[in-house]
Amino acid sequence: MNDDVEWVDEEAGPVVRPYALTGGRTTTSTSSAAFDLLSMVVANGSVISAGSHLGSEHRRLLGLMRRTRPIVEVASEAGLPIGVIKVLLGDLLDQGLILVRSPLPANTSPAEGLLREVISGLRAL
Repeated sequence: MNDDVEWVDEEAGPVVRPYALTGGRTTTSTSSAAFDLLSMVVANGSVISAGSHLGSEHRRLLGLMRRTRPIVEVASEAGLPIGVIKVLLGDLLDQGLILVRSPLPANTSPAEGLLREVISGLRAL
């Protein structure tokens, strides 16, 4: 039996330790450090190259990101720790398979002109 896979019982199936999914890595490159829990990610539809070293978890994440979602939602849906998700997403970003958009800073407010247009539109109703 493989040391990375542990069977809890027949119903639960195999349990794979998080470090096994990332090959023991905690980071991929500088790109994974930029991920915020609220960063939005989406698969860009690029084809995975034949020489790619992507595993089944990478492919599963690409399937979860067919539409734009926050990283925290992808982690929840995948049932994986956020640290593992960041490493796997960093791999996908390095391969050019996903797009990442950082959240707007909390202190960012809409432009004054836009607010005036909204007020004018509301008054016109």
